[in-house]
Amino acid sequence: MAHFGLICPAAPSHLNTITTLGYELKQRGHRVTLLGVEYAKQKALAMGLEFQETGKTDFPEGSTQKIISKLSNLHGIKALRYSFAIGVKAARTCLEDAPKAAQTAGIEAMLVDQCAPEGGTVADYLGIPFVTICNGVMTNQEIGVPPFITSWNYDPSWKGLLRNKVGYELLNYLEKSLRETINSYRKQWNLATFSNFNESYSSLAQLCHQPAEFEFPRQELPLSFHFTGPYSHKSKREPVPFPYEKLTGEPLIYVSMGTIQNGLLWIFQMIAEACAPLKVQVVIALGGGHSPDSLANLPGNPLVVGYAPQLELLKKATLVITHAGMNTTLESLTNGVPMIAIPITNDQPAVAARIAWTGTGKVLPLSQVSVQKLQQFIKQVLTEDSYKNNAIRLQQAIKDSGGVRQAADIIEQAIFTGKPVFSKNQYTYQ
Repeated sequence: MAHFGLICPAAPSHLNTITTLGYELKQRGHRVTLLGVEYAKQKALAMGLEFQETGKTDFPEGSTQKIISKLSNLHGIKALRYSFAIGVKAARTCLEDAPKAAQTAGIEAMLVDQCAPEGGTVADYLGIPFVTICNGVMTNQEIGVPPFITSWNYDPSWKGLLRNKVGYELLNYLEKSLRETINSYRKQWNLATFSNFNESYSSLAQLCHQPAEFEFPRQELPLSFHFTGPYSHKSKREPVPFPYEKLTGEPLIYVSMGTIQNGLLWIFQMIAEACAPLKVQVVIALGGGHSPDSLANLPGNPLVVGYAPQLELLKKATLVITHAGMNTTLESLTNGVPMIAIPITNDQPAVAARIAWTGTGKVLPLSQVSVQKLQQFIKQVLTEDSYKNNAIRLQQAIKDSGGVRQAADIIEQAIFTGKPVFSKNQYTYQ
């Protein structure tokens, strides 16, 4: 048995995904320790994992909640810049504190979130193997695929490739401070530096919780890249009270803007107005960003809750209106539910572009949100069979992808053999 360390951003969606994978490994008899700031401790312990704190000085108690609160009211490039700035600070903290924390815990191998590339450098410094985990939309750079911070659709024409090239130049500029921070430690530790983050990912295995069918055509993925589908252990979800007796049996529209980008209350107001004249019931989950009292007396009298039992409600939902966070998107598709995506920032535009690409929903840019447009899209997704049919197609793809057990099998093989685990599938598809 091995002792695994987990490194990921201190964001609910990333923590949920990687700790679920950690829980599966623990069930197989391994020790699993999450390395992170104080904010992550509760999640680790709730999943029965061990915890080693880092960043006591840079991220003291309550600081992460303040970061999330600020981010919840930002969107677009401002939110993106703020996220990158926090990422640089978190990387520096991890590089300073994680090596000692890992040595103290006796960690023998690492699982590193793709959005925390500093984790691979920690593993390299300690001389232990690591596996890369894609807990959001995959960020592997490839000129034929738009950058993960854009809403661009797949376009293999010369115009599309030129557009992508310009986009990657912008992305590399935004990532420059993070790359330089990590490389400065690699130089100190006599490790080879890298020019882009593709070089920072594991050579043993890279695991992505998207199914292959929810990704643009790829030509340049390493042989050790695996689309395993989403990770879930329903039994480890914290129970959330909900007034099920208030559900009317009408077609259910579930609305969630996630746990971070949920501070734009006017979006919920417009959604309620758009749905009010329709024969539907609306449930709005605020993700802890605001109290339900902040949205009292909405048109149509939707059910508004701070948190919702999302998995249970998705089984009853006819349509999901979402910020296009990857977790909510994959959970909707796991239940065969089509979506209307209103992406806010970070990788959400890219997730939304994949919703459009797969025909599993409609995408409404934040700048174009209006009651009229929302109502038009809601009617379209509810009445046109293609959206539901495509969502069911992705549902089957997720069932066939292997999920958390497949991911854990690959991790064990990579760590115990010390050799790359090659995928049995080829992901250059149209």
